[in-house]
This record gives sequence, C-alpha cells and structure tokens, in this order.
Amino acid sequence: MQTIICFSHLRWNFVYQRPQHLLSRLSELYNVLFIEEPLFDAEGEAQYSITKVPGTDVQVIVPHLSPGVEEDKIVSIQKSLLDSLVRNYRLNNYIFWYYSPMAMLFSRHLTPGFIVYDCMDELSAFMFASPLLKICETELIGRADLLLTGGYSLYSVKKELHKNAYCFPSSIDKDHFYRARRRQADPVDQAGIPFPRLGFFGVLDERFNSDLVKEAALLRPHWHFIMIGPVVKIDPAALPNLANIHYLGMKQYKELPAYLAGWDIAIMPFALNAATRFISPTKTPEYLAGGKPVISTSIRDVIHTYGNKKMVRIADTPQEFITAAECFLSNENKEEWIKETDALLADMSWDGTAQAITALIQQGQAEKEDLKKTHNI
Repeated sequence: MQTIICFSHLRWNFVYQRPQHLLSRLSELYNVLFIEEPLFDAEGEAQYSITKVPGTDVQVIVPHLSPGVEEDKIVSIQKSLLDSLVRNYRLNNYIFWYYSPMAMLFSRHLTPGFIVYDCMDELSAFMFASPLLKICETELIGRADLLLTGGYSLYSVKKELHKNAYCFPSSIDKDHFYRARRRQADPVDQAGIPFPRLGFFGVLDERFNSDLVKEAALLRPHWHFIMIGPVVKIDPAALPNLANIHYLGMKQYKELPAYLAGWDIAIMPFALNAATRFISPTKTPEYLAGGKPVISTSIRDVIHTYGNKKMVRIADTPQEFITAAECFLSNENKEEWIKETDALLADMSWDGTAQAITALIQQGQAEKEDLKKTHNI
C-alpha cells in the first residue's frame, strides 16, 4: 500500500472533523501517517511517538521536542525527525497531504510522488496566525498536484490559483447522527436542564458570537442554551455567564448524538469576521441528520447550501434569532420537515467524498506517470 503523510495543525484527538473523517476512510487504501504539531515535553533528545488510531489504519505521529528549545531550531529539528520517519518506514513513492501550509518549512526538501493540499479553512485569517502562513501557502499551491477546498467560498478564491482545484464541502456520517432521532436517556450533565433547549457543539473561539447568545438568552430567560466544546484562544471569562447558558465542556464524537437528541433547536452563532468568511461548518448537516432544525448567522456557505431551505434559518440579530426559534418551536409538521431534510442530505456522505478524492488522486498519479514516460524521465 502507498503511504499518505499528512501534516495537520489539528490534533487527531481534538474535535472530530474533516481530517479524521477523510483520512480514516482513506486508510482502507493507504497507509496513513498523521503528523501533528510538536509537543515540548521531551526530557532528552527530540523524538516522535506513534499511536495507532483504534478501528483504523491511521498512525498518529507526534514530535516531542525539549521545553525551551530555541525558536530558530524548531524547524530544523522537525525536518530531521521527518527524515528519520521516512527512512525508518523505508518510504519511496509516498503522498504528502497538507492541512497546514506551515509544514512546508520542514518538508519542502523532500520529493513525494504526489502532493494534495486540502484547504479546509483560510488559516491566515485565524487568531495568532503566523505571518509566514501566506508565504508557505503560496509555495504549497505552486507545488501541489491537487488542491481541495472545504467549501464553496474557499473554492471561489482558490480555484484561480491552481488548475486542479476541486470543491468538497462539509459532508456527513448520516448513520452516526441519525442516532439522535431515537428516544434515549439524556446524558447526566444535560438531564437536569429545562426545555426548550437550543444547543451548539464545536470549538468556542474567536469565531463564536458570544454577544448574540447572551442577548438572545436575556430576551428569553426561560429558554436554555447548551454549549458543548473546548474554549480555545479566547478567555473563558469573556463568555456570557447567565443562569440559562450551560457550558458542558468537550465531548467525544461518539457522545454527540445523545446530546443532540435532547435539543429542540441546533444553533450556529458564528461571528461575522475574517475568521468566518470562508468557513463551511461540518455541523450543519450533522445537526440536520440528527433531526434538528438549525439557526445560523449569515455564513456564506451555509446560505449557499441551506439558506433557502426551511430547515435552516438565518439570523444575525438577537431579535431575528428569537423570531426564527419561535417559528421552529411552533412548527408541528415535523414529519414533512424530516422528509425534506432527508432529501437534502441524500447525496451527502464522507464515504462518497473519500471515494471521489481517491479517484482524483489516482487520475493525477496516472497523468504524472504518462508525462514521465512521454519525456523519458
């Protein structure tokens, strides 16, 4: 089996999203080495640890560097560790798969047989992004054989930069989230929260519109807002602290349907800023597969796919949010709504996305081989 070496800015055991969905499926056809960003906890020389992901053939590689290592040495150490990894696995014709353009700094010297850039976010717009990120991305796009984007907004920009650019928006593991439609016991930490419930799962960071949630909660003190997910890059103290807003922390992917089952409405209160301009939230189809109506702020990719559908309503102000929620709460025709939702989701699956991407990789590799033969390389 050919090997995919993936460079990711997200850790495998963080929020389960696009990288995990795609690479766990691709591991049925490829050996997958998923390289995370380094941890600075080595007691001696720099090394890397290897952990196999249960139920898949993905191996997670974590570089371990010494605490306090000089900034200018971090790249050279990562380069050395990558070289040793390629050598120890005796890799020749391998594939590089990038989520993090910054990995170009320590991987550009190697010559993989094929390069995929799966651009799932405009990372340069995120809080604390490195000033080198755009430079690295330009180099990566110039070297990539295949450019994928995680949504239509990103595709509209990136397609002008690469001749082999394809859009693969957020998809869905329907069987997993269909479980939320069943009657089941509420998770212990959610069971005591009164109804109606409006819930969110995801990362609470600079993309989260805490003011919108706070104002809506103040307008409807008898509604309860449930927030599930880690707080990242922002001060937890800055989040609204009201009796009807409940922060339940991070949950495992397998637990999400049980929480979703106990909500009346699922919400996506994203701020409208540079960090959300190009996002394509994975949670939109996940919420819908769980049988929950969705309220979202005016994220372009959400409007493009779902905005004109009755199962997702767009609201940017507290009053718009309340109006949308009241409309959903008063809707008694749930059976017809479910039929329309299922029709919308019918052609969406991570399995189908993985298969389509695999076909593009194989086609691209065949074309490179034909080109080599033509030019006697």
